[in-house]
Amino acid sequence: MATVQPHRFKTISEFHQYRHLPKPEHPLISVIDLETVKHSPGKEINMIKDFYSISLKKNMNYKVKYGQQSYDFDEGVMFFMSPGQLLKLEFETDALINQSGWMLLVHPDFLWNTPLAKAIKQYEFFSYSVYEALFISDKEEGILNSIVQNITQEYHSNIDAFSQDIIIRQIELLLSYSERFYHRQFLTRKKANHQLLDRLEDILANYFKSDILAKQGLPTVAQIAEELNVSSNYLGSSLKVLTGLNAQQHIHQKLIETAKEKLSTTSLSVSEIAYDLGFEHPQSFSKLFKNKTSVSPLEFRASFNSPN
Repeated sequence: MATVQPHRFKTISEFHQYRHLPKPEHPLISVIDLETVKHSPGKEINMIKDFYSISLKKNMNYKVKYGQQSYDFDEGVMFFMSPGQLLKLEFETDALINQSGWMLLVHPDFLWNTPLAKAIKQYEFFSYSVYEALFISDKEEGILNSIVQNITQEYHSNIDAFSQDIIIRQIELLLSYSERFYHRQFLTRKKANHQLLDRLEDILANYFKSDILAKQGLPTVAQIAEELNVSSNYLGSSLKVLTGLNAQQHIHQKLIETAKEKLSTTSLSVSEIAYDLGFEHPQSFSKLFKNKTSVSPLEFRASFNSPN
């Protein structure tokens, strides 16, 4: 099957035209009623937008295929995409695709010279994968809808000196609530997230009890996330809520545990232990060990073996 080349939208106006929508009332921001957007039957959609996209979708008559899994989004679900991200969806139906909800499009130029221009990049959910979407309750949906209604009302009003500031404050509120609801999702879906944590522990255990580290070095967060079939940011966010540590800290925690075991139960030199744990330079290992434990590897070995 030939790869479908992504359709790139540099402006919000181009996206409106592609979806046969009226021209946006503002070139840098738009609120779209998804009931007015009709997708032609097709198996695959590939697109890249050079602007932020936040959408709340409901009542979709299709399943989204992601990899080998299908996801049926019957309840309200939110998707967040940052500029330049590839959206690739495969559909299991040839019927006309319908949905309800809304989509907020914000060009980075609209945020220029405002605190949100930098702050928006700190929200990690903009780089989560499709299957890591935010599922919301009716109550949460009501809160988000009211914020978007405020944006829509301001968007349709005559633009004045206050418009941009008011809209940006509403976007900030929307993002803050979204972050809160994602935090709730991590907690309420404990089983799935604890299974993720268990799988992470198994993967790290396999790394540290084999000779993979000596040959390939420490695994990166991206490598671990790929093995877990989740995005790096989603892995970090879920672990942070569950354990208080991000993915990199979990890797380092396992590293220090293994190093302590080798220092206390073997006669291997610090350099040999460093190489076994994937460090090219023993000094880097010693520096990390001291940073995490407040003592050097040799000091730890000496204190562990000293009689009390």
